[in-house]
Amino acid sequence: MLNDKVVVITGGAGFLGRRFCAAVAEHGGTIIVADIDIQAATDVANQISAAHSCGAEALALDITSQDSVDSLIATLMDRYGRIDAVVNNAYPRNRNYGRKLEDVVYADFCENVGLHLGGYFLVAQRFALHFRKQGSGNIVNIASIYGTMTPRFDIYAGTEMTMPVEYAAIKSGVIQLTRYFAQYFKADGVRVNTLSPGGILENQPQEFLDRYKRHCGKKGMLDGEDVTGALLFLLSESSRYITGQNFIIDDGFSL
Repeated sequence: MLNDKVVVITGGAGFLGRRFCAAVAEHGGTIIVADIDIQAATDVANQISAAHSCGAEALALDITSQDSVDSLIATLMDRYGRIDAVVNNAYPRNRNYGRKLEDVVYADFCENVGLHLGGYFLVAQRFALHFRKQGSGNIVNIASIYGTMTPRFDIYAGTEMTMPVEYAAIKSGVIQLTRYFAQYFKADGVRVNTLSPGGILENQPQEFLDRYKRHCGKKGMLDGEDVTGALLFLLSESSRYITGQNFIIDDGFSL
């Protein structure tokens, strides 16, 4: 599906990012594992290169730094001559992220929204302007079902988990940012779409998993691989006339 495409995945060494990177490589793409943790990114790239002939490259990226984003774009143009797509997948946050609403202070809320939503804006802006000059390009922003629906707080009862208020603001903002960019750049050959997964299985308490699954079909919480098919579609030529859309993958949780 992705033969010869050069695809950048921000946060490529993270929990979902490494699965996205592997999936792109499995389908013939040249994968750029872009992450602020260059050692972790290098490990992921080495694993992918050992398994796939198309290979992978690790590059350092801070999505909150314009110099870092611009440097990445320039490096890739020097090495490959083009960039086909970027997946906005990084998940920056400060140490106080994830507190319950009563405990969130203004400074932390603003910092986390700035890091995450602001970082997504910066990556989308710099890549979209480059894609405009290039004459084509593809941006996929990773959002969440909680960017489209109100939280189900009852499923977190009795656990240390919550649905952070910053997360709701960030992910709803990502979805609207996608529409804005899609409209702004649609005459320039630049596509922009959103992928909004449901919950991803990652050692959550069983009582939470049981409550979550009551709202779903047969699966409940998803594995990372359950999301990759939609991402591959959005990165491929099969979706070449799709822009400004939000794709939800959640086994029916948000219904």
